[in-house]
Order: sequence, then structure tokens, then C-alpha cells
Amino acid sequence: MIGMEILKPLAVLAGWTMVMWLWMYVTRIPAMGKAGIDSKGLVGGTGKSLDGVLPDKIQWIAHNYNHLHEAPTVFYAVALALAIIGQGDGLNATLAWAYVALRIAHSLVQATVNRVMVRFLLFALSSVALIALTLHLLIAVFGADA
Repeated sequence: MIGMEILKPLAVLAGWTMVMWLWMYVTRIPAMGKAGIDSKGLVGGTGKSLDGVLPDKIQWIAHNYNHLHEAPTVFYAVALALAIIGQGDGLNATLAWAYVALRIAHSLVQATVNRVMVRFLLFALSSVALIALTLHLLIAVFGADA
């Protein structure tokens, strides 16, 4: 089907988000036990309230999982819109793959070594890809001659 190639990187990013979810809980639950946190008696709070309680390396994974629910939500909307209007192939699919690859690289950096300047560079480059996709959507929807 025309314009549907962009759904592949969209599906990969959604899948990667679930990988990060699993990684977060596989590391966080044992860390909570080591920290003496009784999760059965826990009331209220957020994952952010575990900052300073759990080791930073454990929290980096959780922070990245949260980040995958921020800018990528715009990617999902733009990618779906481009697919619906038949503009999800070619350059747009390539930009979508670049966005997803950069976001996965960002996740791996943040969840392991967490070098801020490397993370920033990956985030900035992924943002450029997302901006390009968004511009392509705007042009497609409103017309280049409008």
C-alpha cells in the first residue's frame, strides 16, 4: 500500500519503548528490594520520588522510558498522518528510520553511560529528523502552493 512504509519505523519505536519498559522493571524491582522499599505497603508517589533512593544507573533507565513518551508522541502522530495521506514512503520513511535509530541510540546512551553531551547530540539530531517530517506533513496537508 502506498505511503505505509513509515509504519515500520513507527512499530519499531513502539516495540523499543516496550523493551525499555521491561528493562526498567527488571532492574527497578530488585533495586527497590535492595533499598528496603516495601512495594506492597507503598502508597502514592511517583517513579521520580525514587531519585536519590535508588542508584542513579537504575533511575536512568526509568528516565529514558519517560522520555520515550515525550517527543516520540509527536513522531507517532506525524508518521500516522503521513501514512494516512499516502506520504509515508521514500524520504519520509528514511527520515522516520533515522529518527528511530537516533532515539534508540539515545536510550542506550542514557540507560548506560548517560553522557549528557552525547545524549544532547542524539536528541538534537533526532529532533532535526522530526522537524523535517513535520514540515513535510505541513506541506502535504496545506499544499506547497497554498
